[in-house]
Amino acid sequence: MNRNRPNSEAGRLKLGELDEQAIAHSRQLAELIIDEIKQQGGKIPFIRYMELILHAPALGYYSAGAHKIGAAGDFITAPEISPLFSQCIARQCQQVLQGIGGGEILEVGAGSGVMACELLRELERLECLPDRYYILDLSADLRQRQRDHLQQEVPQLMARIQWLDVLPANGFKGVVLANELLDAMPVHLVRFDPEHPVERYVGWDGERFIWCDGEMSDTRLTAATAHIINECGAELFDADYISEINLAATDWVETIAAILEQGVILLIDYGFPRHEYYIPERREGTVMCHYRHQAHSDPLILPGLQDVTAHVDFTAIAECAVAAGLDVAGYTSQAHFLLGSGLMALLAESAEKTSREEQVVQAQAIKRLTMPHEMGELFKVIALSRDIEPGLIGFSMLDARGRL
Repeated sequence: MNRNRPNSEAGRLKLGELDEQAIAHSRQLAELIIDEIKQQGGKIPFIRYMELILHAPALGYYSAGAHKIGAAGDFITAPEISPLFSQCIARQCQQVLQGIGGGEILEVGAGSGVMACELLRELERLECLPDRYYILDLSADLRQRQRDHLQQEVPQLMARIQWLDVLPANGFKGVVLANELLDAMPVHLVRFDPEHPVERYVGWDGERFIWCDGEMSDTRLTAATAHIINECGAELFDADYISEINLAATDWVETIAAILEQGVILLIDYGFPRHEYYIPERREGTVMCHYRHQAHSDPLILPGLQDVTAHVDFTAIAECAVAAGLDVAGYTSQAHFLLGSGLMALLAESAEKTSREEQVVQAQAIKRLTMPHEMGELFKVIALSRDIEPGLIGFSMLDARGRL
């Protein structure tokens, strides 16, 4: 996408199914954003725009109540593709919990609740249930969906499940899980001009939202930009090179590190190490939008109706973790993590209990989770730990920490 041509993707989307209620909802959120733009002198940083379109009370994409995840939503996540994904995560949790003598699990951003359900079901089968399974999710709508799903599927385990409004107190022992959380955090957009880097802002021209530039809105953003330019080499960048910096993700890692006394933070998301993130082929950034299973790169349209994400710089996550006193215990692709966590053995067990038709469906799902051209290579898994024994099973097939 050419970010200097606002809304250029709109005509490519199949928008015929937009109903009047959706249009009215989007317009209401747009008016809220326009008012803030006017109050701020004509522009707001993209990070603020992204925060509003995703989280504005009752209007943002994640707070408005529409179904987002699954076949009827805008995108589908790995836990919805196959229960074997969550069962593999359970095997990794089992190793950690047994290694530290028990503990708790905290899932941040639990989506539809499918991963929590299948993970708990597998841990029950393995006789390794956590003392408590915490769920922290900002969306009231998703929290209700999670509660309903878990109550229906694992009613015997509801006493162990607790929804939180804030993080647990310091002294947490166990596993912190986050699947596709970091990519949904609002990001700063930067024009990486080595002579004078500037931040990207969003304005309003009377008809539509437009891109504009301005000075850095955060001193940490200035420092992070300089660090990236210095590490990747100024020759890579020019005045037209635009990409993201996710300060919210590193802030989140630092916050989780502060409460973790012993255990593992397991993060699953799509992204790259820094030397693969900032390259000539990605000179227009990685911001992606998802609407009714259509992907495009224009976040300035459909405010409140589409998901907006950016890929994760896993080097930044690792740097922040080390600075916060954590160890980087492993980094690998989703495919290698699932294989290391016993995917093929779980698939064989499943085949013994299912019909031929179900086995074919399961095989297709496994391909989607593991093939390089699907989710297998783009999605990565990073483990950040404190006071645990080395050798996490999820990284036994391939540990690519050296690429960070």
